[in-house]
Amino acid sequence: MLHRRDEEKLGLRELIAIGVGGMIGGGIFSVMGIAVSMSGHAAPLSFVIDMLIALAAGYNFVKLALTFRDDGAAYTYLLRGWPKLPWIAGIEGWTLTVGYVGTLSLYAYTFGAYGADMLGSPGNVAVRIWLSLGVLLFFMLVNLEGVRSAGVTEDLIVYTKIVILGLFAVIGLTRVDAHRFFPLFDQGMSGLLLGAAVIFVAYEGFELITNAVVETEDPDRNIPRGIYGSILITGTIYLVLAVVAVGTMSLAQIIQAKEYALAEVARPILGNAGHLLIGLAALMATSSAINSTLFGVSRMMAEMGAKGMMPAQFNLRDRRGVPWVAVLTMTVLAGAFALFGSLGIIAEFSSMTFLLVSIGVSLANLKLREQTGASAWVAVAGMLLMAVTVLAIIGYMAVHNPHDLVFILALYLVVGVLAVLYNRRYGNAGG
Repeated sequence: MLHRRDEEKLGLRELIAIGVGGMIGGGIFSVMGIAVSMSGHAAPLSFVIDMLIALAAGYNFVKLALTFRDDGAAYTYLLRGWPKLPWIAGIEGWTLTVGYVGTLSLYAYTFGAYGADMLGSPGNVAVRIWLSLGVLLFFMLVNLEGVRSAGVTEDLIVYTKIVILGLFAVIGLTRVDAHRFFPLFDQGMSGLLLGAAVIFVAYEGFELITNAVVETEDPDRNIPRGIYGSILITGTIYLVLAVVAVGTMSLAQIIQAKEYALAEVARPILGNAGHLLIGLAALMATSSAINSTLFGVSRMMAEMGAKGMMPAQFNLRDRRGVPWVAVLTMTVLAGAFALFGSLGIIAEFSSMTFLLVSIGVSLANLKLREQTGASAWVAVAGMLLMAVTVLAIIGYMAVHNPHDLVFILALYLVVGVLAVLYNRRYGNAGG
């Protein structure tokens, strides 16, 4: 399976960059307004709840990744858990892939929107489209250059982004008015939970680290540190940014700003320079998220192609070991979604998808705990928390966005049918 040279192994620095880059993508720059509209003054706590859910999910990914070491990640774990029912793993893998297409398009869309704004053309659809497609094409070429190229590029982007957001957070904390947080639960506990549920997509990305387990140096040491470290770093950044937002602006102003909430928060704190700074951070964030996602998902698609659960062409690799067909396919599909997809549906679908995938991984870890050495109560507690969050999303959409819910459920059905049919046709997933 290994097609890489030893010197191209990824270290802890690259792994944390992949995890943080995958999480601090377009999500945080577009979901702040959603979090505040649902959770009110308690919006910072919504991000904390999601961090706890992500850590619980990360625990299962760590245990399974170190026991079953290949690029397939979630797909492989379910296949190991239910080897006689390979269609279960197939459905999970296909659904996860479609979810990643959605998040890639979200990142590209956000990059284009912020880029157009910084170029002085806010709301210009043509400029946004060209920038969105351009950033996808650029990182497709980066990933085709190989493991080390993707890793080094990720390092530069992610750590620059962290410095920018950290600087803004530190300065913003000095302007926070504590009185703005009271009453804390102005939207009730149900609002707090709904806020956490809908914005969980902001934490999607840490699992990409497990897709690179076979390309990691000293995985027993670096995989756990990479996953837990990237979640804690990301969660801390989100918490501070949410505190700054709620503590310096009225809820109405944040909600009105929508996906540009952070940029609007920065303007009264740092003036036009702050607006520019956050715009630059948004470009960095979406760029690194695209890079991380293309890297991780292409490896999973290659693994599924090798096992017959997706077209075998996805496992075609060049001399550097890069699954180039998978990289190209993801880029094209994400570009199409960025052009024609609805961001609202993409965000809701992505949050629900990655929660459902995490529940599946939790079940696999629970079933295989004698091999993985996992704690049953930790796996069950995390799984229950994820299940409640999924039900919260479904309940919210049933009341407020029933048409979107029907569309998402129909999409799940189509993907499931395709996965089952493909499994029947190729019938060798257990191999």
